[in-house]
Amino acid sequence: MIKIDFKTAAIAALAISAAACQQNVEAGNTATQEDSTSVVKVVEAVYVSDQVRFDTDDPAIWVNPKDASKSIIFGTDKDENGALFAFDLKGKIIADKVVDSLQRPNNADVEYGLMAGDSAIDIAVVAERFTHKIRVYRLPDMLPIDNGGIDAFVGEKGEEFRDLMGISSYRNPADGKVYVIVGRKNGPTDGTYLWQYELTANSPESVSAELVRKFGAYSGKKEIEAIAVDDELGYIYYCDENVGVRKYYADPAKGNEELAMFGEGKFADDNEGIAIYKTEGGKGIIFVSDQQATRLAAFPREGADNGAHNHPLLGYVAYTALETDGIEIVSQPLNKDYPKGILVAMSEGKTFHLYSMKDILEALKK
Repeated sequence: MIKIDFKTAAIAALAISAAACQQNVEAGNTATQEDSTSVVKVVEAVYVSDQVRFDTDDPAIWVNPKDASKSIIFGTDKDENGALFAFDLKGKIIADKVVDSLQRPNNADVEYGLMAGDSAIDIAVVAERFTHKIRVYRLPDMLPIDNGGIDAFVGEKGEEFRDLMGISSYRNPADGKVYVIVGRKNGPTDGTYLWQYELTANSPESVSAELVRKFGAYSGKKEIEAIAVDDELGYIYYCDENVGVRKYYADPAKGNEELAMFGEGKFADDNEGIAIYKTEGGKGIIFVSDQQATRLAAFPREGADNGAHNHPLLGYVAYTALETDGIEIVSQPLNKDYPKGILVAMSEGKTFHLYSMKDILEALKK
């Protein structure tokens, strides 16, 4: 386990956050100095994970249905000889669950209940950038069931138009169909940046995919990597970096209308990882990592009083993770360390930081 001087990290985090807010003021952004006044406490990680070999990027979490305290955190190690690492809830590597020899895996996600005949399986999906493939692994044994990988963005000719970056999964509660939504390093600005595939498990050992739609506005300013899906409410959120967060329906049958764009001007620079903290009645918080400001921005999951697609800024939470790309949240209790769930954030230093959602929520209220 890596040792961190959290006092030093906290001071550094506050300094970075304050500097970033000042830069926004000078640049004329709406993330003003008033925003920084809501940052009154730096939340410390409960644990910091063991180091990976190259470069951490994006976490995913599988909740063990038999014993939540034995849940598994997955995290990508981004390199041409990269891996999908597995960790326990203290950040210790679980060696027999690590998938090696992946060619620059960027993002990962977990989905539950993919029907395979009469049985249901849980899966982890990974965006493998250099092979242009979606990788699929059965949980928790990590058996590859994608027959060597599923080709994505087939037929695209633009530079980096096939280089997978973001990935998220969606299970439609109404019919049980499971989908994967993927983004890329670069793409068109004609509303087809994201592609959505329906997964079919031919058996518990084999899965195939069918392209069902192309959607998603893109500003052309930087890239789209972070994608999050709210299965219960049926929405997809993704970060158009340097611009804001875009929102669409997750069900392809509901069309490709953009439902919202929010968070404009509320980030120091890149808006990166997205994760959703869910509470009863469709309520909760959408967290987005404000990468260069060393903090999380919070928006209401259910929207504001005047509309379900109005997501005003609720505030910020400063934490010790540095230059965060991906984040992930589990909203249910896991063990005594995480009585209200867990937030996992990528950090510099080849690590992931593990936070108690109880601490995050309390800091947001102050």
